[in-house]
Amino acid sequence: MFEDRRPFLTGLAYRILGSLAEAEDAVQDTYLKWQACERGTISNPAGWLTAVCTRRCIDMLRSARRSRVDYVGAWLPEPIQTMTGDTPEGAAELSSTLSLAFMLVLERLAPKERAAYLLREIFDQPYEDVAAALDVTEAACRKLVSRARGRIGREEPGAVVPRKRQDELLAAFQAAIATGSTVQLAALMREDIELRADGGGKALALLHPLLGKANVLGFVGGTLNRSWSGYRWQRVDINGTRGALVFDGPNIVASVGLAWDAQGELIGIYIMRNPDKLARLGDTESKIQ
Repeated sequence: MFEDRRPFLTGLAYRILGSLAEAEDAVQDTYLKWQACERGTISNPAGWLTAVCTRRCIDMLRSARRSRVDYVGAWLPEPIQTMTGDTPEGAAELSSTLSLAFMLVLERLAPKERAAYLLREIFDQPYEDVAAALDVTEAACRKLVSRARGRIGREEPGAVVPRKRQDELLAAFQAAIATGSTVQLAALMREDIELRADGGGKALALLHPLLGKANVLGFVGGTLNRSWSGYRWQRVDINGTRGALVFDGPNIVASVGLAWDAQGELIGIYIMRNPDKLARLGDTESKIQ
């Protein structure tokens, strides 16, 4: 029973926490409670596991947010290397609810709002079950979900850009870094594009997000061209969408994730440089729901 439920629990925990390492800790804590409980008294094992895991994640997120006050530079979710999905529909659904852009949107929500929104809107759990998982009344649960929708606004999971277009955007970004010429990339991005880099104080990275096409293009064609032009790139799926691992020799020094609007224009570039958050990349793909 538990192993069948593990991908769901890991997917839920990762979306709540923004960290695969912490998500796996939450799922392991859930497993230990499952092993110790009187299972004969549990009428709904799946609901019980969801409730235990959700409550543990909420506690962990509250603690993590306190520690992020001292985080050096911009914080990004830990990127995960994902499978493409068994079907095109499965891949599209995964990319829309797991993308780095959407994970950043979820950061606007308070811990209980985030859990309630994910359980109801992403995992399609009945309000009654969501309320039970959060240990609140159904009326309170509905208010949490409604408030979360309001905070997220128009940036809920939506249209998915074809993978061919995703590859075109990634290729243009890579070419701009390799050559220093940003003309092709400029034609593919919106004026209000954002670039974020997370070094965690452990690797060289921007301390603040770059906003606007001119600033982003200047950084890509200048700083990244000078420092990254000799690196090797490997295209992979990052958080359900096309991204890349960047190597200096045998070592992964960065991961790249992109975000786009429904018209296929580039609206976000997310560069992970924090070695702690890169440690799991390149070896195995994460199987989560």
